[in-house]
Amino acid sequence: MDAGTLSLGIAWYACFLFSLSCHEAAHALAARLGGDPTAYNAGQMTLNPVPHMRRAPFGTIIVPALSYIMGGWMIGWAHAPYDPYWQERHPHRAARMALAGPLANFAIVLAVGIVIKIMILSGSLIAPEQASFTQIVASAEPGQLEIPITLLSILFSLNLLLGIFNLIPVPPLDGITALGLFLSRELALKVVAFARNPTVTIVGILIAWRVVGALFGPIFRLSLNLLHPGAGYH
Repeated sequence: MDAGTLSLGIAWYACFLFSLSCHEAAHALAARLGGDPTAYNAGQMTLNPVPHMRRAPFGTIIVPALSYIMGGWMIGWAHAPYDPYWQERHPHRAARMALAGPLANFAIVLAVGIVIKIMILSGSLIAPEQASFTQIVASAEPGQLEIPITLLSILFSLNLLLGIFNLIPVPPLDGITALGLFLSRELALKVVAFARNPTVTIVGILIAWRVVGALFGPIFRLSLNLLHPGAGYH
């Protein structure tokens, strides 16, 4: 692994841990506000990545490293605990808890987009000729701001991907539980029971990979064209 690949991997991992910590902390906060302090008591309502890494070392350390080495990008997971009996008593509150994670990711996308627009208006950043996952902006002065550009690009792209992926309504993703917001209590409870089936979980992950593969490209291009009006990315 050369120095460039290693430095990009460090940037990826920093963005990955921050994004994952925001996602899980949002779940924990929503659960606590809804009456379930389980994740809060476990120390998961924090942006400090260490408690999340300790709870899910395989998903936060090993899988991200392997996915970067093999594919050049990072994937992984963490898990904020919750009380399943609280979920059964309050399925709509649990749905809000589930929705909080993806909303945190979209909030990061919005915040990064605002920062980028400010830097474009200041003249320090411009639209790149060809955008990619790790370069959605370019420096107005070649060779400048390379590290901030990489970090902003990965944060924007990764959180857009995480938000979309987790909203897909299949187990074990947040989207299946978030459906409870639009269902009666009885139907929401049936969805909860359905989502806990291990076999359904495996099938759900396979379906989600296919769906996000079809959704992300068009949504990513749309977001780039909104960020850079007139650029005409295809």
